[in-house]
Amino acid sequence: MKKIKILIADDHPIVREGYKKILMDTTDMVVSDEAENGQEVLNYVRKKDYDLILLDISMPGRSGLEILKELKGYKPKLPVLILSIYPEEQYAVRAFRAGASGYLTKASAPHELISAIRKISAGGRYISSSMAEKLTYYLNADAARPLHESLSDREYQVMLMLASGKTVSEIADEICLSVKTISTYRSHILEKMKLKNNAGITLYAVQNKLIG
Repeated sequence: MKKIKILIADDHPIVREGYKKILMDTTDMVVSDEAENGQEVLNYVRKKDYDLILLDISMPGRSGLEILKELKGYKPKLPVLILSIYPEEQYAVRAFRAGASGYLTKASAPHELISAIRKISAGGRYISSSMAEKLTYYLNADAARPLHESLSDREYQVMLMLASGKTVSEIADEICLSVKTISTYRSHILEKMKLKNNAGITLYAVQNKLIG
């Protein structure tokens, strides 16, 4: 039996171990390599062939979406399953636009991860039924877009973090960028979304069900 060769990309060793333990119980999958940041992912993919990549959306430095876009630039057919702590409503649309074959939250059951890997490696896409209808709307180029759709992926990430109550300094530390850079992103967010302050960002995010 040909096994599905998988590259796991997550900056937390304990999370990678968890995925490996789940996949070890299958007969048709093997974890070929592990990466703890985006650059390692790119290095591995340039040197070796994989059937599928499990890619965490939140890694230090360059985000999973940035890495996904670069991957798709030179290996457009390589299936990528995005794994995230964030609900589908926050990132699934952006992940699919960037070329992902599937999106799964880390709260999902192990059997769902296995099902997603099998479906994607066979050439399909994996998404929950609850998101299917929303994706049809958001991926339609003619559909009217909400204001947050005008943000870049990084601006969107910063917007969600500001909306959750994190300070500019806390965000800078978490995603390994300077305070000045995060402040610039914040200014762009306020301008594009026609908001005045962080309170406005939080209210917008709550009203649009981007955060609880």
